[in-house]
This record gives sequence, C-alpha cells and structure tokens, in this order.
Amino acid sequence: MKETFYFNRYDSPLGTYIIGSSSRGVVCVKTESRMTSLMAQWRKKGIEAKEAAGQNDRVIAELDAYFAGDLHEFTVLFDLRGTEFQRRVWELLLNIPYGETRSYWQVASALGRPKASRAVGQAVGTNPVAIIVPCHRVIGSGGGLVGYGGGLHRKQALLELEAESSTRH
Repeated sequence: MKETFYFNRYDSPLGTYIIGSSSRGVVCVKTESRMTSLMAQWRKKGIEAKEAAGQNDRVIAELDAYFAGDLHEFTVLFDLRGTEFQRRVWELLLNIPYGETRSYWQVASALGRPKASRAVGQAVGTNPVAIIVPCHRVIGSGGGLVGYGGGLHRKQALLELEAESSTRH
C-alpha cells in the first residue's frame, strides 16, 4: 500500500511554508521554494502527496502561537525520518531551550562526539521540520549565524523573535 503525506501551505510572517504530515505526525515544515524538490523526493520514495485542507490545523495553530510569541514548546507529534545519527541530533535540538542557542560543537559534545561538529552540521542542515525542531538555534562556534536552509534572514528573525518573547514572559 502506497504511503500518503498530506500537505498544506502556511503563510507565516517569514513567508510561505509547506507543512507535510503522515498518519503518524509531522514529516516536514519547509519553505515553499523547496516544495518542488520535496515533492520529487517523496515521489522517489513511492510516497503520494495530497493537499488536504484541515489536515495540519493543529500544526498551523501552534505555529501561529509561536510567531505571536505565545508558544515556546511545540506539542505536535513528529514522524522524523532519517539516519539514526540524524534523529539523535534532531532530538537533541528539541532540548535547546526557547530563546537560547548552542554551537555545532556544543551539540556534538552533548552527543558524546565533540569532534563531530561537521556531521552535526550536516544533520542539522537536513532537518525536515524547520522551526518546530529548532535548528535555527544552532550557531557557529564564534557566535555567528551560519547555515540555514530557509536563509540566514529567517534564522536571524526566528532568534530575534525568541529573544524578544523571552524578555516579555
């Protein structure tokens, strides 16, 4: 039986995102510009993609609350697909507190592999669930903004939103 992912467009303050989910949870939150390559990847894996109004309403509600500065931790279920190492990195990203950042080296060290900063960077770069799995909270060892699939302007905006919201609460 062919697997189906259900997707919706989400208009955020930072542009349009595509939200995709399986029967088990959220599989992706990606910028709309990455939609074509995302659909091609799904087709290669034999996954059917269907636009389905209402399918991702809970994710959208949580993203709305996040962008309003009212939600600091997402509660939606995930269906994260990747290698064991990638999933370990993504799970660790979920433990970076709202409004805080970690360097690639700090993430690698937390995994018990301090020399694996580059591998961590690759795993962070392939995070399929942007914003919700907060890869934007990972920065360069010198504190600079480096690498973000949605563009560094979005990474900076997300970090500024969290910094502002953290001081309000």
